[in-house]
Amino acid sequence: MNKEIAIPNEIISNKIYLIRGQKVMIDKDLALLYGVETKRLKEQVRRNINRFPKSFMFELTSEEYVSLRSQFASLKQGTHSKYPPFVFTEHGILMLSSVLNSDNAIKMSLQIIDTFVQLRKLATNYEELLNKIQQIESQYNNQFSEIYEVLQKLLEKPKETPRKKIGYKKD
Repeated sequence: MNKEIAIPNEIISNKIYLIRGQKVMIDKDLALLYGVETKRLKEQVRRNINRFPKSFMFELTSEEYVSLRSQFASLKQGTHSKYPPFVFTEHGILMLSSVLNSDNAIKMSLQIIDTFVQLRKLATNYEELLNKIQQIESQYNNQFSEIYEVLQKLLEKPKETPRKKIGYKKD
């Protein structure tokens, strides 16, 4: 019987962080998704460190780790490691599935990669939409500048000129 892993993509996308300009996932979150202990995941990575160049995986600096920990709502004792975590890029996550070498890890890696791809598509669609809006604005700004000026003049408060007094004048 083939068991399918069904984790909503929102859960995965909420565990993706932007660190050093790269979208990454933290070792603790990946271990949870893969169903292994963080300690074992790190152990396998260290045993196969030649498969994880800096573009696949890197360890956070102490400052980055403190900054990341401050983003979490709860810092309960024992829930966060005292050592900075490893973070994995999309390519590093793919490599993890071969290092962990389990069906669960392979299926989960594929689902995580699909989530990365969907996020990339959303970002591309957003950029395309932004470019189209800018094109429309530049095109219509020239056409409607005269109308805009007329509307501005209509909305301006009329200048008050002193009125001539009416009535009996005293010399």
